[in-house]
Amino acid sequence: MPDSPRWSHVGLNCRDQKATEEFYTRYFGFRRARVAEADGTRVIFLRRGEALLELFPTTAAPAPEPTDDGPAAPGVARHLAFQVDDVDAFLNEAGDDAHITLGPLRFDEYIPGWKTVWVRDPDGVIIEISQGYVDQTPEELANYA
Repeated sequence: MPDSPRWSHVGLNCRDQKATEEFYTRYFGFRRARVAEADGTRVIFLRRGEALLELFPTTAAPAPEPTDDGPAAPGVARHLAFQVDDVDAFLNEAGDDAHITLGPLRFDEYIPGWKTVWVRDPDGVIIEISQGYVDQTPEELANYA
């Protein structure tokens, strides 16, 4: 399989870039990878491994506050998702910064040990935090047309 195209990044609109950068740096291990400035606008790139977030400043009115696991409207990303070793440990570390919108929920009937919680980032983007997710095998996937 060719190595192109590859996933590149997700662009996030931020009311407070500093607060958003702090959130993803502190709780998800991102680091600043690049800063681009043009026409009075600063765009901050955060990287963790192959994952890249692009933080755009905005003064636009906030979108309606999403709930549960994110907005259901087509054309809008429902949520970003991260895997952790232990959802409860993540929530304990985040403390009051973990604005839970749904869960934690267990999905052991689908995958033993799969547990998920959804939280809101400083700009209202829903973040799914999961432990234990694994893909189905090719044989299991063959059962779905």
